Amino acid sequence: MDVYKEFQKRRRKLADMLGNAVAVISNSDESSRNRDCDYPFRSDSYFHYLSGFPEPEAVIFIVGGDRPRSILFCKPKDISKEIWNGYIYGPKEAAKQFLFDETYSLEEINKIAPKILKSYISKKNIYCTPSMTPSNCAIKNIKNLQNWAGKKGIEDEFSDLSRILDDMRCLKSDGEVSIMQKSANIAAQAHKYAMGITKPGKFEYQIEGEILNQFLQNGARHPAYNSIVAGGHNACTLHYVGNNSLLKDGDLLLIDAGCELESYASDITRTYPINGKFTSPQKDIYQIVLSAQKKAISKVMPGNYFDDPHKAATEEIVNGLIDLKILKASHDEVFEKELYKEFFMHKTSHWLGLDVHDTGKYFDKSLDEKDSRPIKFKDSNVLTVEPGCYIKPNSNVPKEFWGIGIRIEDDILVTPSGNKVLSANAPKEIGDLEDLIGSLNE
Repeated sequence: MDVYKEFQKRRRKLADMLGNAVAVISNSDESSRNRDCDYPFRSDSYFHYLSGFPEPEAVIFIVGGDRPRSILFCKPKDISKEIWNGYIYGPKEAAKQFLFDETYSLEEINKIAPKILKSYISKKNIYCTPSMTPSNCAIKNIKNLQNWAGKKGIEDEFSDLSRILDDMRCLKSDGEVSIMQKSANIAAQAHKYAMGITKPGKFEYQIEGEILNQFLQNGARHPAYNSIVAGGHNACTLHYVGNNSLLKDGDLLLIDAGCELESYASDITRTYPINGKFTSPQKDIYQIVLSAQKKAISKVMPGNYFDDPHKAATEEIVNGLIDLKILKASHDEVFEKELYKEFFMHKTSHWLGLDVHDTGKYFDKSLDEKDSRPIKFKDSNVLTVEPGCYIKPNSNVPKEFWGIGIRIEDDILVTPSGNKVLSANAPKEIGDLEDLIGSLNE
């Protein structure tokens, strides 16, 4: 029951923040994969954050003002449907279990919703989830709100709930951090196992399969995203998900894989030699990226700006590539012309939580646009730190570096005095990797 009290606390906090307004949040629908088969259901992240209620199609109304309350509309109890699809809470049990003030059957929503909304229509104080929400619930919100309000074409009169809720979601509670630590531990164990079974002659998908098995064996039913298992040149494609190539002696293997536990994501990347021994060029680039990551992590602390880790990582990578004569310009020219982007083209961090690229702004938009600056880290933020270096065949780069793609990524919690690496159980030092790679093979 304690976990449901946390959801209740969030709803009450949101009601206070809404003032004289109402928020409407729909859960995702089930999605058909093909005939008579659905994709695995996952709740919309905003809906889950405020309720923990696990059933599709449900709708929450959170009412602020003089009589704040939270109202759930859910599927009616139906014993015959339970035979096929499992337990259905129904309004009565949902109220008791999930601590809503009022609960009703979805069959009553078209009668009750207009009564709730009538005093908020045309006052720009009806909030709904944003259109960029990955599920279709945001679209459904708009259509339903128009229907309940008895008006069409009034999208502009609805306010974006993410403007209020994202700041809440960006600060993780102790309970959320505990889940995220467990998720990171499971993912780290999967990476370690993958290192132990890697050897030339296996296929990328065989390594991916073992990673997914480790997730499942340790209680995480789903990956947080499509795993990247990229051998050799494939690692130079940032979002490579083919995972069907043969692992070759002398190449590196980049694995970007995280699991989802109780809807919270982990996100870890490790890169290591398939045969268990770095070549000299591989080691040179790897050490640059590892040093860049450590410098970046050191910048994660309350009061520092969100782009401080990226600046630190970029500085380290630029200096390293100049030393190796891969970048053949002065330090100032490399930065002025952004020449480093040929080898390090992505940002170093993103928020992490219920979404692998979690909600939360990166820039303070309360300032004038010309004065806009990155936001500052706060205690209990969680983010990734993931610098990389990717060298495709290029006549201007020595051939021994071609096909090297390296990224090292960890999950970082901002603490009052600095930070904690949640994914620290996944090895990344060169000696530790070389000791572990292939150690589980017969």
